[in-house]
Amino acid sequence: MLIPKADRKLIHEYLFREGVLVAKKDFNLPKHGEIDTKNLFVIKACQSLTSRGFVKTQFSWQYYYYTLTEAGLSYLREWLHLPAEIVPATHVKAARNNIPPSGMTGGDRRPRREGGDRGDREGGYRRRDGPGGAGKEGGAPGEFKPEFRGGFGRGRPAPADA
Repeated sequence: MLIPKADRKLIHEYLFREGVLVAKKDFNLPKHGEIDTKNLFVIKACQSLTSRGFVKTQFSWQYYYYTLTEAGLSYLREWLHLPAEIVPATHVKAARNNIPPSGMTGGDRRPRREGGDRGDREGGYRRRDGPGGAGKEGGAPGEFKPEFRGGFGRGRPAPADA
């Protein structure tokens, strides 16, 4: 397909700048969502780059997802006459701050409440020394004795009156 050079340049510049490109599979769309050109031109230009191995294509839910490969990066850098210092946004590593997460510093930064007040909770909520707790590790109270009264399943037929 013949694509005007100005439109091809817009598509290649966007793909190089971002490193990825998304196009809806609608060949009649008058304009692409992010590039000022026809959606058909975007799809066909990326199809051409895919056939030469410069772009990897993934299709899902009526959208084409294009990802620039290393070979495509060098090809577009040469085609657009760009220096080696300029890289796509997907190839730039985000600067990480060296502050550890709050739980790893050892100190608790939140102020503690005085007296163990739990707001609207009752006083015996989750207490080990509360009624029936008797200092156990969260087990059932001492007077709890489960009984098996039979049931259905495991080979037992259901009662006829049920």
